[in-house]
Amino acid sequence: MSKPESARFRTTNGSTHNTTLHKHGSLLIWLDKEMPWHAPLEGCLGRPPGFSDAAVQFCLSIKVLFRLPQRYTAGMVASLLRLAGLE
Repeated sequence: MSKPESARFRTTNGSTHNTTLHKHGSLLIWLDKEMPWHAPLEGCLGRPPGFSDAAVQFCLSIKVLFRLPQRYTAGMVASLLRLAGLE
């Protein structure tokens, strides 16, 4: 039995193809300036949570997306917030 021929793909529009390849390497992260980063104070015993659930979910999403350890994730999120002009 003979081996099937491999498929050959030809690009008919080179400039559009190059633009598309450049866009594959871009990353867009939307940060909501109105999102509360600090958790609201509650009247229960024990240490109050420091960050809101949305902030924790954002950090964990970045951690999973880039496969980073926790400390690297904290540094990356801090730099993203600085770039966005947030505290």
